[in-house]
Amino acid sequence: MKYVIALLLWLPLTLSGAQSVVKGTTKILTFSKIPADATLTFGNKSIPILQHPSDTSKRIALIPVNYRSHPGLKTVRITYTGGQKTVELNITQGNYTSETITVASSKVTPNKTQRERTTREYHDAMKIYGTFTKKRYWHQPFIAPMDSHITSQFGTARMYNNTLKSYHSGTDFRAAMRTPIHATNDGVVVIAKDRYYAGNSIVIDHGEGIYSCYYHLSALHVKKGDIVKQGAVIGLSGRSGRVTGPHLHYAMMVHGTQVDPLKFHQAINHLFEYVPQAQ
Repeated sequence: MKYVIALLLWLPLTLSGAQSVVKGTTKILTFSKIPADATLTFGNKSIPILQHPSDTSKRIALIPVNYRSHPGLKTVRITYTGGQKTVELNITQGNYTSETITVASSKVTPNKTQRERTTREYHDAMKIYGTFTKKRYWHQPFIAPMDSHITSQFGTARMYNNTLKSYHSGTDFRAAMRTPIHATNDGVVVIAKDRYYAGNSIVIDHGEGIYSCYYHLSALHVKKGDIVKQGAVIGLSGRSGRVTGPHLHYAMMVHGTQVDPLKFHQAINHLFEYVPQAQ
């Protein structure tokens, strides 16, 4: 099953009605032709139009759909000199589950000093995720950060000590202490530090609004500003931050929105399947 359908627009191929997309995933729009001055918006968010990674004649737009979006029709607007086109997206709930986790009470209800720290860390991170780096670092399909069993999927509703607190914003991989963690694509390290909830954390900017995140590490092998290549060991798994045991929490941010990281991999990697025809 493909979670993201690439639409060939301008003019659109034969499309019947709205295109379905599960909340918390990424819709990729692919354009065969598009005016140079075209701009794209989804809700109140401006979405950049990018070069297709394997077909120089095409452009793409990555549309992240927030997990907290209400199901229903949403409109993508493409505006250009002399006109406007729209694409309707039908946001669906998806088959997300729930789980109960027991952690230290301080990790569920932090004190004033801890709340101030988490607020500061959140705003610092969101400022980074909202930064659009024009340079593209990703030039090949994304890979998994490690080869291991997935213990918790993206989007699972989280009950901490029998209190609903959040949803799972990434994918958890089973990992014994100090298992090597690999960069999923080329990029620049923009966070490499200990944080209250995420513990020892690494965030990599892959350019064009794409960030990968690696949490709860026991050791950091990179520092902020380092340029990393896909597959490089960036740290070791651990149990730092809000956890019940050692594992890797892997997450992905696209244009400032958390999305299912592995479904994002599927969507992006599908673009590399294009093979140009011989002239």
